[in-house]
Amino acid sequence: MKIILRKEFRLCMHPAAWIMLATCALALVPNYPYAVSFFYMTLGIFFICMGGRENHDAAYTMTLPVSRAAAVKGRVLFACCLEGLQWLLMGAIVLIKRFLAPGPNAAGMDANIALLGEGLILFGLFNVIFFPTYYRDISKVGVPFVKASIAVFLYVILAVTAAYAMPFVRDQLDTPDPEHLTAKLAFLALGLVWFVGLTLLSVHLSVRRFEKLDLQL
Repeated sequence: MKIILRKEFRLCMHPAAWIMLATCALALVPNYPYAVSFFYMTLGIFFICMGGRENHDAAYTMTLPVSRAAAVKGRVLFACCLEGLQWLLMGAIVLIKRFLAPGPNAAGMDANIALLGEGLILFGLFNVIFFPTYYRDISKVGVPFVKASIAVFLYVILAVTAAYAMPFVRDQLDTPDPEHLTAKLAFLALGLVWFVGLTLLSVHLSVRRFEKLDLQL
């Protein structure tokens, strides 16, 4: 795994992934659907996989002393590192906005602790759709990304709608910190469980499919 992660960071990192980290600053924009900021990192992951296809990353990886299962786990762990960095930066932006530009968001969840839970749910949903579809045929990167993006944006639409239509979300989660802190922390914990569970499922399904794939190296 150490070999795979070193390879991922040194050879597979796409400049777009670094650029997407800056989209956390969108949480400072008034009346913006802040959950979309998490989506941009999934776009960075897509560019990484697309770059891997063009650079024959799978062929190179299979020359290393690693199994196919380790290759999959390394790529997903690499993606999780990027998602985690995006999440941490969003947390910093949420804290900054609380002191510099407080105020309600008219386009969904406020920049608060519950928003970080939304981000974990979004990442888990993306991982469980994108990677198992991608490892069915690594030559077709666009198809899994489109499928995952559709699911992600349906979730974003649902989350924005819930901020207006669901009393629990509207009255407790979509409020300035530290109001209703217990409910927000519970939602954050639920999001973490969702993310970990779906990502582990993603790894399981991806390994099974990649082991059956004829790479035609």
